[in-house]
Amino acid sequence: MKNFLTTALLLTCFFAFSQQETIDQKVDALLKQMTLEEKIGQLNQYTGDNAATGPITIKPDEQSEIKAGKIGSLLNILGSEHTRQYQELAMQSRLKIPLLFGLDVIHGYKTTFPIPLAEAASWDLEAIEVSARIAATEASASGIHWTFAPMVDIARDPRWGRVMEGAGEDTYLGSRIAYARVKGFQGKNLEEINSVMACVKHFAAYGAAVGGRDYNSVDMSKRMLWETYLPPFKAALDAGAATFMNSFNDLNGIPATGNEYLLRDILKEKWDFKGFVVSDWGSIG
Repeated sequence: MKNFLTTALLLTCFFAFSQQETIDQKVDALLKQMTLEEKIGQLNQYTGDNAATGPITIKPDEQSEIKAGKIGSLLNILGSEHTRQYQELAMQSRLKIPLLFGLDVIHGYKTTFPIPLAEAASWDLEAIEVSARIAATEASASGIHWTFAPMVDIARDPRWGRVMEGAGEDTYLGSRIAYARVKGFQGKNLEEINSVMACVKHFAAYGAAVGGRDYNSVDMSKRMLWETYLPPFKAALDAGAATFMNSFNDLNGIPATGNEYLLRDILKEKWDFKGFVVSDWGSIG
């Protein structure tokens, strides 16, 4: 939990810190002040009703929970006017930790671009990066910090309904596009006001669900995993992706949400990923 909190607090508090101390020092100092309840609160994400893609979790007492530091991030809150209102509530909390605002900005925000699969069919990496940059500029102006994209799952079964969110069946093309889209969303660095954090999903092998059935099991060899399904994730990481999202499936019998091989052995240790992993919608349950 400490690794998740350290990275999340680093990202949310970046602009509030003076230049006299390093970001890491400020985050460590902040962590030492936090109660266990406040730490758990930073891991808690609610959704608003502006663009719901699942059950609404905003509650009548949400304002008091934000003021108490019991919520760390919100999704589906649209418009800078609304995000500013929530942020002002967060600034009334004991430690004044800003909220993160996330949204599924998949193929454009206000300006709509072709779906990711259609963009991939163009093989135009420059245009794909530009479309992500435009989406980030528009989303950030609306108060969004974090997009739940790109989806880099390799998909070779057309029965799987989420094929349209990715780059298709080719690992090489998928890797190149993953890199381009992360660069587009995040820009030169996350200090830019028109950049948003990318969230690479779904880690890992979600596109290989048995029978193309969503949330189903995945059964594959390590060779297939490493040669076909992991390279786009590594390319996104090489592009500087700030966050990852785990997948709904289990991999060879172990759920991705609690898969030590995926999350710790590969992502954190072998790949030295410094960001944090967010669970997909209800995926732990």
